[in-house]
Amino acid sequence: MKSFPSKALIIKINLVFLVCFLVAYAALLHWQLSSLHHEYSTSTVRCTLCKCHHKVEEEQILVNGTKGILKKMVKHKKPTFVKEIMGREMKIGMVNMGDEDVSDWRVHGQIIKVQFQKVSELLEWDDLFPGQINEELEEMDMRQTCPEIPMPHFYSYNYMDMIVVKLPCNYPQEGWKRDVFRLQVHLVAANLAVNRKKGKNGKMKLIFLSKCMPMMEIFRCKELKSREGDWWYYEPNMAKLAQKVSLPIGSCKLALTPREKEMKKVYDISKAESREAYATVLHSSGKYVCGAITLAQSLVRTRTKRDLVLLLDDNISESKRYALTKAGWKLRFIKRIRNPRADKNTYNKYNYSKFRLWQLTDYEKVVFVDADIIVLRNMDILFQFPQLSATGNAGSIFNSGVMVIEPSNCTFNMFMQHTKDIISYNGGDQGFLNEIFVWWHRLPRRVNFFKNFENLNEVSAKNQLFEADPPQLYAIHYLGLKPWVCYRDYDCNWDVGYLRVYASDVAHRTWWKIHDAMDENLQKFCGLSKQRKIELYFSRKEAEEMGLKDEHWRINVTDPRRFT
Repeated sequence: MKSFPSKALIIKINLVFLVCFLVAYAALLHWQLSSLHHEYSTSTVRCTLCKCHHKVEEEQILVNGTKGILKKMVKHKKPTFVKEIMGREMKIGMVNMGDEDVSDWRVHGQIIKVQFQKVSELLEWDDLFPGQINEELEEMDMRQTCPEIPMPHFYSYNYMDMIVVKLPCNYPQEGWKRDVFRLQVHLVAANLAVNRKKGKNGKMKLIFLSKCMPMMEIFRCKELKSREGDWWYYEPNMAKLAQKVSLPIGSCKLALTPREKEMKKVYDISKAESREAYATVLHSSGKYVCGAITLAQSLVRTRTKRDLVLLLDDNISESKRYALTKAGWKLRFIKRIRNPRADKNTYNKYNYSKFRLWQLTDYEKVVFVDADIIVLRNMDILFQFPQLSATGNAGSIFNSGVMVIEPSNCTFNMFMQHTKDIISYNGGDQGFLNEIFVWWHRLPRRVNFFKNFENLNEVSAKNQLFEADPPQLYAIHYLGLKPWVCYRDYDCNWDVGYLRVYASDVAHRTWWKIHDAMDENLQKFCGLSKQRKIELYFSRKEAEEMGLKDEHWRINVTDPRRFT
């Protein structure tokens, strides 16, 4: 009798045939998709002198009746300067280049894709640069107050010869510079460069792909070696770059603690550097000559060995120039720079002259100090910090009254190219500079301590600091009416309603102590004009009519300048 195969065997045979069919079908489908991917992996590139225009699309395709989406890779033509800087068998790190076709770079060596976690979209710029900081609490326990920005595991990428980086750029969106992801990509690139072991192809090379210029706060203008369209080639000073990435990621943490013992442990502040200087600017009339003379004398009292440099123009009379020289300043004559947004006959009219500081290229580093400031303690430690270091003003804004800068003609020229298109929030140089240097390093407020009392609870504590002996403050910034335009008997800000937040007789006396210690031949440049005496008379009269309860208007004025 003839036997037939069992049902189980038949099922097994059918399953084998089905599996073989599915494997063959999958292989065929993979081959078709690979062919299509190869066909669509490059994109059309059209370059002009300034920009590259590239076509990047997602196209719907049909493969064996199945609809899917294949994303084209962006392909930028390599800049021609690559041929000049490439060595042999290079290791090339690719940062944020996930959507770029980098196959053309393989001819130069090994491509290494740098992996890092993108910073959270919930992290905002104000989290890195908060407005209110309790510095005293921060100094006591040294708590980490900055949020974390993810970085790669640098030990996995420490033998690279070149780093190619695609930078985010949301220009012209409002606030495009204050983009945390943009900062993250810059810091990833900087840290990769700093952590690199010595390579066989010379200096570390960084190439950026961006329609926006890389952040000059991190990669200095003078380190730009070549530019071609959207490609930027830098060879950074590694020591300076290492210092920058070692500092906090924002003003959320102090870049410097004012504890004298800690500073002496870390820095040698005893060596005078010939290429470092303190500087100030007289950009208007002679109204601030007295302030500049007193500032110089206060700096001399701190026994600094740095040069004192004053920028001024020929609007300052010869006799006043002589007094400024006797006070300690080395004079540098400049052509004033007109603020295009300032009204006529205002103090801000020529305040963009401050940009001339960046032309002091015979100095490697300059600490700028406004002429309405006096210095009480040696501040030479500030020369240890990079551009731009300053104290906070409000929110993510720094105050330009005291700031560390690094002169560079390249930076100055960049300022001049943008004087008309950068909008200053306050119409002056401070607002302009804050749009250039959005990433800055926070110095303690005692380095640039404001004479103001927005918070009435601070009155007693601030006044104690103003008169402390020995000084606890490094410098006092005299906001409001300046001491030399008041009678020495009291702070005349008391007599003007909207200026009373700047009134402090204690701080006023501290300024006059510096003044009184000066040579009498210098003191005479702090006199009162006839017009100013009239203004003081009427402001006292108005304060009396208003019945201001502090009754400073009742004080008998004994200032001899009133009668001369």
